[in-house]
Amino acid sequence: MKKIWEFFENMDECMYVADIDTHELIYMNKKALNIYGFKSVDEVAGKKCYEILQNSSSPCKICNNEDLSVGQFKEWRYFNPILNKHFILKDTIIEDEGRRCRAELALDVTFEEQQKGMVDNYRDLELVVNNGIRVAFQATSPDEEIDIILEYMGKALNADRVYIVEKDEKDFDNNTYEWCADGVEPEKDSLQNLVPDICRGWYDMFGKDKDIVIADIDKLKVEEADVYDILSRQNIKALVAVPLYTDGKISGFYGVDNPPQKYMEYAHNMLQIVGYFISSCIRRRNLLMQLENMSYKDALTKLGNRFLVEKFVKRLDKNKCIGAVYCDITGLKNVNDTQGHEAGDKLILRASDCLKKIFSDYGIFRIGGDEFLVLCPEITEDDLYKKTEQLKECSKKSNSLMAVGAAWRENFYEGLDKLLTESEHNMYIDKSEYYRKAGIERRKF
Repeated sequence: MKKIWEFFENMDECMYVADIDTHELIYMNKKALNIYGFKSVDEVAGKKCYEILQNSSSPCKICNNEDLSVGQFKEWRYFNPILNKHFILKDTIIEDEGRRCRAELALDVTFEEQQKGMVDNYRDLELVVNNGIRVAFQATSPDEEIDIILEYMGKALNADRVYIVEKDEKDFDNNTYEWCADGVEPEKDSLQNLVPDICRGWYDMFGKDKDIVIADIDKLKVEEADVYDILSRQNIKALVAVPLYTDGKISGFYGVDNPPQKYMEYAHNMLQIVGYFISSCIRRRNLLMQLENMSYKDALTKLGNRFLVEKFVKRLDKNKCIGAVYCDITGLKNVNDTQGHEAGDKLILRASDCLKKIFSDYGIFRIGGDEFLVLCPEITEDDLYKKTEQLKECSKKSNSLMAVGAAWRENFYEGLDKLLTESEHNMYIDKSEYYRKAGIERRKF
């Protein structure tokens, strides 16, 4: 005669029976045998239930045998770490030929639990993202907004680093923003002017609507050796990266380094959502930069204009020394009149290139059609006049002759006017000397 539990043989749920007193397994149906890797009941018969089911050397602490009774089912939920599955368990006592047996039916609800977990995660994710964006919106500039949201994401994900990489006009990649956890070395300065080939594979993936999710960078050793070298040098073990868009085109990407493995999918979802906010910040940053360039930059030379001089001066420390260099392009009017304004523009550009070459560390401004001003905070008097002579030599060699006058002050308490007056006066002396030696009528130039 068949045992009662044998009716469960072909069920799609797991079923086992064990002796309550000895804990010896008596029966496992096909589903249970299969899930534990056995082929027949003979392989498990007589073995302890806790050895097989829980990989334990002693009876389970969670065993509820004392709560069971004949004809009554006790239902409870349990996550089995051996199988990595969630179950609803239905337990009862069956009497069989004088011995009491524990019968347990297990319904696999792993999928339902995962779905529930995903819902909870997405609900939590929405709250986390919204709070981060709310905090970032309190910032006073797009740059500050980006810095705040990267820090917020890094801490929320327990990551090592969150960063943004943007393409420049030469198609090179540059790390433009970065947040690092305590003890993590910044990498921003070392990730500038990366040639396009290094990240080309990633951009190809982005172009196919695929993001970068790397749980183990060792897998890149062979096929993406250049990328692997860069990542391993930064002590990156895992990362997630998603593209950023400007005007509908991929303009860069941003990512997170070394999030815990359990957060990889969560990190991916967060980056996808926050990417829209970051792209918006970058667009507003670019717009502000364009407006500032229009307001403060000379259109031809890209140097600061006279409006930027005032802004530059406000940031100066009046206790520190300062030098000023006033320049005037010699012969610009004659070039414009005889060769045309295109030739005149080229002359202006040659002169500005000389200024950029000699005074690259200081403030350079085009303050008139043929006039330039250089302000040099914290320069020594000797260095100022050495650079002035270097500028004259450069302008001669580049056929962009300039009259140059310089002035120096130990501090800036007198303000800008007296410094400019003296440097401009010295420039006119230099120009007059040039005309005198050349025997040229100045009004023609």
